[in-house]
Amino acid sequence: MIYGLTTKVSRYVRRTAPFWRELFRQKSALVSFIFLGAVVASALLAEYVSPYNPMQIDTQNMLAPPDLPHPFGTDYLGRDILSRVIHGGKVTMLVGFSAGAMMTLIGLLIGLVSGYFGGRLDLLLMRITEVFMTIPILPLLLLLVAIFGSSLTNVIVVISILSWPTLARIVRAESMSVVKRDFIMAEVALGAGHRRVIFSHVLPNITGSAIVYLALGTAWAILSEAAVDFLGLAPVTVSWGYDLSLALNYWISGSWWMVFFPGFAIFLTCLSFFLVSDGLNAALNPTQARRWRV
Repeated sequence: MIYGLTTKVSRYVRRTAPFWRELFRQKSALVSFIFLGAVVASALLAEYVSPYNPMQIDTQNMLAPPDLPHPFGTDYLGRDILSRVIHGGKVTMLVGFSAGAMMTLIGLLIGLVSGYFGGRLDLLLMRITEVFMTIPILPLLLLLVAIFGSSLTNVIVVISILSWPTLARIVRAESMSVVKRDFIMAEVALGAGHRRVIFSHVLPNITGSAIVYLALGTAWAILSEAAVDFLGLAPVTVSWGYDLSLALNYWISGSWWMVFFPGFAIFLTCLSFFLVSDGLNAALNPTQARRWRV
């Protein structure tokens, strides 16, 4: 049993070695992975690593600039901004990963079905996709959240439903390309069913695009959640977007730290996801990446 497990692990390592080798060459992606790992770890351990309670009011230190006791300063109620940034990461990561995974799953499923079966089903699904692509996402997102309530579940579901069309069109195009290859036609001629062809051949060939889009979709979900919080529909009282909205009345008077640190956290997190997606794309498509490098 141990020998069989060891054999499987060694085969997996050999098979994925080119991917990891190319990924490790992407220095920006590696740095982004480390940063995102730190953000996730601090979010999961927020109760232990944050120096203060994010809701703790200190009237003696209202609008205090960054110093040793409060490295990120305090807000207009004397609450520690570093603690609020750390705890706000929990909301950001929850919404980002959940909505990113849901929109990737929806786009992958619709694109795969549309590209593989084609015909009238493809026509119907692509018309639906085009309708969603013409909808202005942010205004509709704000409208739906305002109608159905500003809970985290509603925010995640609405972002997911509105953000899948781009991936669906990419997956459809790749599925149609894979289906026309000779080895797929040979499988069908030998009597392989739809399930075998889809899960054994088509899906593995388009998984790379879904993985790359997952990183991009997560960044988009983070920006969308921050926008919802910033515009006053925050489902929570501690988040990066909500803290930015609170800082609007104070940064002009000189309290720049109230805007800078939550905004910089959003910027760095989204940038890291973009760099990770770029690194994954280079690792999954090494030939194309080298061509652009040259």
